[in-house]
Amino acid sequence: MLHLFCSKKVNSLKICVLQRFKGTTSSSLLRLCIIVESSEIPLRSTLQTILRSSRLVLDVIFWISVIEILKFLGPSRMHFIEEIIAWYLINKRDLPWRNTRDPYIIWLSEIILQQTRVEQGLPYFERFLDRYPTIAHFAAANEDEILNLWQGLGYYSRGRNMHKTSKIVMEEYGGYFPNRYDDLLKLKGVGEYTAAAISSFSAGEAKAVVDGNVFRLLSRFFGLRDVINSPQGKRAFTELANEVINKHDPGTSNQAMMEFGAKVCKPRNPDCIVCPLNQQCFALRNDMITVLPVKKKAQRPRPRYFNYIVVLSRDSILLSKRRAKDIWENLYEFPLFESDKILDVIELIGRPDFVSAFGEEVTILSVHGPAKHQLSHQTIHAQFVVIEAHKLQNVDQMGWHFVALDELPNIAQPKIIFSFLRNFLH
Repeated sequence: MLHLFCSKKVNSLKICVLQRFKGTTSSSLLRLCIIVESSEIPLRSTLQTILRSSRLVLDVIFWISVIEILKFLGPSRMHFIEEIIAWYLINKRDLPWRNTRDPYIIWLSEIILQQTRVEQGLPYFERFLDRYPTIAHFAAANEDEILNLWQGLGYYSRGRNMHKTSKIVMEEYGGYFPNRYDDLLKLKGVGEYTAAAISSFSAGEAKAVVDGNVFRLLSRFFGLRDVINSPQGKRAFTELANEVINKHDPGTSNQAMMEFGAKVCKPRNPDCIVCPLNQQCFALRNDMITVLPVKKKAQRPRPRYFNYIVVLSRDSILLSKRRAKDIWENLYEFPLFESDKILDVIELIGRPDFVSAFGEEVTILSVHGPAKHQLSHQTIHAQFVVIEAHKLQNVDQMGWHFVALDELPNIAQPKIIFSFLRNFLH
């Protein structure tokens, strides 16, 4: 039976070793190791304390495990974040949101860059900041303006939530954008990741930001095999990130880890040769670069089949505004007939709901598509049927109306509609 140690730090290492031997998750092991490393007593002193303990049962398995941990830890383990920050200060990109502590501007950048590459998001950030330089300007805009400016970025709920947040800030915070983590979590569309980013960059609050780049960096360097898109995995990585963060400069620490993951520890073909951490990197030493991080496969996207009807009338076109509780909420599209497959035109114009709207006599002018549009959980297959309707029926009841062609640039449309119109009208 193993004896207990008086020292809490010695107990941490003892438990750490035994849990490693018993095959518990690598994240649990590493978090316990960090307790020892970051303690006031250095790791070397902790081990000397163990050696001097007269109550220790010196079983071989225990000491083999200790040796394995010592080999793994290495001297620069303790300086992991310092190495990352040193690299960042030399190699960081000059991005506009890094030159301010204004929480509004940081919020703009963080929401726009969600699920979006910097190269794609930067022009949108600049346009939004130019149009809405303060939260008051943002709140004064209407939702259609916001969504129109957002067009092409996808995930349109972000734009709608931003507009709602701007109203909350004006009404409940007197127009002063909050910069504390707990306050930020109360805003619409602001989760733990965004709240940590804004609070650390703006207020210096020690909250770790864990995005895909940080998941990848931590998983590869420390050898964590927790599934990153599981609740348990996210919790484990967040705990580890909060343990290695530089508490004196959390904003720079967070920026450094994200930048390092984006530019060096890349998803494919990482620059391991020039990586300053390559001597201690678990994944590199164990040939697991392509294995880590571990991510469970997402569900196969659900296919949907959209049959759009395009009706022109002089200098206007028939459009419909999408309803709530579905993709592209409040964006404009053509009259839509959804089906369980792409329909033959004869099938389409024979549908009772089509006849009810357009009558029994229509002229088919052209058919375009099907075009494929990939969303995160859905695959849209769309065809566009251009018709001349001799008798429009129930148009108002359907919520459709004609919009002047020169007004199209002022209304928000899904990318698949915008792309079709760009080619069709020119």
